[in-house]
Formats: sequence, C-alpha cells, structure tokens
Amino acid sequence: MVDRMKTMTCKQLGGPCELAHHGESADDVIQAQDRHLKEIVAAGDRAHEQALADMKGRWKRPWSGMKWYKAAKRDFAALPND
Repeated sequence: MVDRMKTMTCKQLGGPCELAHHGESADDVIQAQDRHLKEIVAAGDRAHEQALADMKGRWKRPWSGMKWYKAAKRDFAALPND
C-alpha cells in the first residue's frame, strides 16, 4: 500500500498557527482546516477569527474562492508524501 498522506498547516491554509492537518487529498486538509477554525473560534480563540471570516467569505465570492481553492490544491500536490 502506498502512503499518500500529506500535511499542511493552518498557516499554509491562511490561518495563524502551525497546527498540522493530514490527508490524502487537498480536500481532506481543507475540510480539517474548516473544522479547526470553527472549533477554535467557538472556544474563544480570537487569533483565528479573521481566518474563519475569510473561510466563510470565500464561498460567497465564487471567483476569488475558486482561485484560493485551486492554489491550495496546487500547493498540496507539490508537497512530499509524509
């Protein structure tokens, strides 16, 4: 079995911290980042509020949101496997 897991940090995805998200696809790590932002802001972390607002706003602006999404997918593809 080939290990296709890769890691991206919160910071690499536009957040303020170095929490590592692991996944087999860019979508896996993007979804982990979305959950991380929602959970940490709900717990009172103000440092992540802007990243959460950016994440929510991305999908309200399809062109710029798709630009971010394609860049995240490209960055993920360029990473070495864990």
